[in-house]
Amino acid sequence: MQKLKIVETHYITHNVKRFVLEKPKDFEYTPGQSANISINIPGWEEQIRSFTFTSLQDWDYLEFIIKIYEEHNGVTSQLGKLKTGAELLLHSIDGTIKFKGPGIFIAGGTGITPFIAIFRALFSSGNLRNVALLYSNKSKDDIILHTELTEMLGPAYKNVFTREGVIGFRERRIDRKFLIETIGDFNARFYVCGPKMFTEEICEALVSLGSDPEYFVV
Repeated sequence: MQKLKIVETHYITHNVKRFVLEKPKDFEYTPGQSANISINIPGWEEQIRSFTFTSLQDWDYLEFIIKIYEEHNGVTSQLGKLKTGAELLLHSIDGTIKFKGPGIFIAGGTGITPFIAIFRALFSSGNLRNVALLYSNKSKDDIILHTELTEMLGPAYKNVFTREGVIGFRERRIDRKFLIETIGDFNARFYVCGPKMFTEEICEALVSLGSDPEYFVV
């Protein structure tokens, strides 16, 4: 177990917080991997949760982007209260979503986080080609790293809002109808990440449209 000191933290949306932490010497991980973390506060040391690295291996710090659920009075609520100088405890690293080649990425809310490091790694190496992103949120205020995603992906990045609440806005969901209208080739590789029901519904719709589950990365 390693102690990770917070060197910077701030909210990047109304309920999503960025954490920059000291990086241990010779620490290694790959884009898409997640860390099992708890808070170094009495009573919270054994409350372990998994969060995806959004930083890259060659950076000199670690970064996590975490949605804060203040109403739950749980781990993320406590994370929301932490300030610079506080410590997190790193218990282990898990392999999660790995980049297996060009494809279409479909994310719901904070399901974007495993994709961020993958996009950053591909972009920095000049290999972000034949990749598209469909990103669903309630409203534009919920988008995580919109400017950076636009810079990296350009027109291959498409937002879908389920609850924008402005005059003239047409609510959309990434459902079977939307997939038919938006995607031309269902023989592509698909990366899907988001809430459990979101992921299940998307994968089910893709299969019904002829996609091969062997090419799903979830």
